[in-house]
Amino acid sequence: MQNPLLSSHFADGKPSAVRQAQIKFSNRQDKKNVKVINLAIGNVSLPIHPLMRKRMENLSNNNSFAKGKVPYTSTIGLKETRDAFLKAISSLDIDVSNLFTSITDGGSSSMEIMMLGVCGPSSKKPIMLLDPAYTNYLQFCKRLDIPVLSTDRILREDGTFAPLNYDKILDMVKKHEPSALVIIPYDNPTGQFLNQKTINKIAEICIENGMWLVSDEAYRPMVFTKDNPSSVWKIPSKIIPNKFYFRVSIESASKVWNACGLRIGGIVTDSEDFHLKAVSEYTANLCANHLGQYIFGALATESTANIKKWYFKQNSYYKSLFKKMKNTLLEELPGVIVSEPEASIYCIIDFKKIANENFDSNKFVNFCAEKGLVEIDKKMFTVLLAPMKGFYKNSYIGKTQVRLALVESEQLLEIAPKVIATLFKIFSKL
Repeated sequence: MQNPLLSSHFADGKPSAVRQAQIKFSNRQDKKNVKVINLAIGNVSLPIHPLMRKRMENLSNNNSFAKGKVPYTSTIGLKETRDAFLKAISSLDIDVSNLFTSITDGGSSSMEIMMLGVCGPSSKKPIMLLDPAYTNYLQFCKRLDIPVLSTDRILREDGTFAPLNYDKILDMVKKHEPSALVIIPYDNPTGQFLNQKTINKIAEICIENGMWLVSDEAYRPMVFTKDNPSSVWKIPSKIIPNKFYFRVSIESASKVWNACGLRIGGIVTDSEDFHLKAVSEYTANLCANHLGQYIFGALATESTANIKKWYFKQNSYYKSLFKKMKNTLLEELPGVIVSEPEASIYCIIDFKKIANENFDSNKFVNFCAEKGLVEIDKKMFTVLLAPMKGFYKNSYIGKTQVRLALVESEQLLEIAPKVIATLFKIFSKL
């Protein structure tokens, strides 16, 4: 008797690029003797906001939880949780009075619901991304059978990205008629910052062609340049036609608020129709995590002044780390290209100038996870990285690149460049 077959989707599926190294490392026989520096996934290790922490430590103050009950919430999410996301947006001097919000289990669920709303499964119209794009967008497009349209961003040898080619984007839009264009202003995976002028220009293209503009703002306002924070909600009203509703933002408690494991995300939109249908679609999920909603909801009562102080603290922390990381990587590996850290918590390392012609970032990441060993102060270390091939629609473009997330302790981040450089040199001799 033959066992039932896996679906072709399962049979052909591979783990996300951000989890690949961790899975490989988990199968090592010597893993108990190796200290891993996990820079593959943006699993922030900093403490959550004090108001959130207070609620987490005193869950019994909630009448329901005190009785041992954790009931469903409404599908739309607790009001204070929705208000918390709106408070975060409004703290940047943005009017949120006409925005609609719903809560999901993490930003990833928001992405998937958004895709169902702007394209739908087995869509004949593509969704447009700026390549490289966060791998989850590519993964969900495969899951939902949504075609992907992308325009390449070029990483220059000085670590900066070439400006977006608006004429090329417009030509592609005219030719392929995508339903939506997705941007990540504080970009994952590149660390590039899309300023307000750029967002406004992209908005004009979307308006002209009747497209949704989706902005993943999980890292708002983590910008390390002299630019002001940007947002899809800061697009000037003068360029938006009357009663033209086309904006969606993806929100998350994970990154700016250091609460990855809460798995609380949100969908914010100026379209009431989109909002109502998104909530309707999410009823199949019943609701987001009640405990996580309650903890994150504490921010609804925080003052704008204190939220701005929190933003400043976060930005100062990461800006300092990025400067040290890039400088040390360039010292340890002369000739390597490191993307200029302008925003978010990521940068790209490109080995193309110092690697041999057969170098493959996938193989290098697997080597580090499965066999990598570097001795420092009588302790053995390895590093987990994310291969950039998983972030490009055309994976060959990322053949020499890896993504690095600055999420470990400062002590581990200080030695990470040496570990990466040593493992690269060992791998290059194999």
